[in-house]
Amino acid sequence: MKKHIIIVACLAAALSAGLVAFLLRVNFMPPEAAAQAGPVDRLFDLLLVVAAVVFALCLVGLVYSAVVFRRRRGDAADGPPWHGHVPIEVAWTIVPLVIVLFFSVYGAVVLKDITRPSGPIPELEVRVTASQWSWRFEYPEYQVASSELRLPVNRPVLLRLHATDVIHSFWVPEFRSKQDAVPGMDTILRITPNRTGEYKVECAEMCGIAHAYMLAPVRVVEPSAFEQWAREQKR
Repeated sequence: MKKHIIIVACLAAALSAGLVAFLLRVNFMPPEAAAQAGPVDRLFDLLLVVAAVVFALCLVGLVYSAVVFRRRRGDAADGPPWHGHVPIEVAWTIVPLVIVLFFSVYGAVVLKDITRPSGPIPELEVRVTASQWSWRFEYPEYQVASSELRLPVNRPVLLRLHATDVIHSFWVPEFRSKQDAVPGMDTILRITPNRTGEYKVECAEMCGIAHAYMLAPVRVVEPSAFEQWAREQKR
């Protein structure tokens, strides 16, 4: 039995190494465009690594058992009875529990990190109104409103979201963070754009027949360009 365990462990380790190398090389996410994206991506990568190891161990154990311990031709006898194995039962209870508790704590730490106010720079407040099937963005500091979300790069942004009809969900994939907009209450989302460019707000909550078309442009620009845009909008 020790020989089989060693073989399975070696095969699982080799498959795990290959899977981890592949998964960490492939870029599953769009380019990061906010300070909050880094912690989220690191959590995602760690989840992939652990999932790859668990998958490799289960797959190798299953295939190895099916091949090595298969019934031979002409063998009609019953297999030896199995009355339980306390160490294995304890292991498959404790190990998943430890993994779940670890990711629960780590996920809570990441959530706290990406939702707390950032630094001494004053936040730009944007009031986001979600309706079937459009977005509206108001800037109280500048007394302007727009159907596109224009943000200055490297300045913390406080989004106050509410919905006028059903639940919607504000999501810019490059920012990673997502937050629901709920009728009758305000929710908040903090982001700090750190890369200029053009993106899109998507609704990530099924909200009706035109849900797929509930998009709005997002433009992250230099602070001077943002100030100029705000003045033009006010005029």
